[in-house]
Amino acid sequence: MADRLSIQACIFDLDGVIVDTAKYHFVAWRRLANELGFDFSEERNEQLKGVSRVDSLNLILEWGGKTLSDDEKTDWAARKNDWYLELIKAMQPDEILPGVVPFLTSLREQGIKIGLGSASKNARTILTQVGILDHFDALVDGNEVTHGKPHPETFLKGAEALDTSPDHTIVFEDAVKGVKAANTGGFYSVGVGQPEVLHEAMMVIPGFEGLTPVMVFEELQRKADEVL
Repeated sequence: MADRLSIQACIFDLDGVIVDTAKYHFVAWRRLANELGFDFSEERNEQLKGVSRVDSLNLILEWGGKTLSDDEKTDWAARKNDWYLELIKAMQPDEILPGVVPFLTSLREQGIKIGLGSASKNARTILTQVGILDHFDALVDGNEVTHGKPHPETFLKGAEALDTSPDHTIVFEDAVKGVKAANTGGFYSVGVGQPEVLHEAMMVIPGFEGLTPVMVFEELQRKADEVL
């Protein structure tokens, strides 16, 4: 099946796919909100998935009814990032989500290139901290893109860095905007999470535990055959 699909590479989002750093973002963003005199819920924090730091700040300020100058926004965003970095620098390898490392290892054994495509500007720090940076052949993060998701730039740059094309590449995403980015870019999209949320993905998985690349290839092949 993989040969028919001719999959040459897989690109993974970071937060919610490889590790769960959303909880650390929530703590840091909530601290920012509290220091500005308001609060927001963990449920509302879900809206920040896959969203850039600047856009996240603007959303949070909107929730709190706050207006800041550009300089003030830059200052608060930097403070939030410092708080977040303090948290992620204590991360351990056991925070890698279940099944991820065996899945990456199996891809490597099959000669499939592996990339990371994340809005996070701290992706390299996180992968280094949890000890899996060397699993990735290419890394494209928030430091290297002009357009955030749902624009496909992150994944298109990832495919370029891996010397492959979207029609030979699978993207794994946990956010609606990320799935849209993958679809717009012409990639095979695999949602990681709830089918009712990620229904635009070509297929959806609950996570990587017990999953093999061949299982994904076969299901994508079946989906592709249904379209033909």
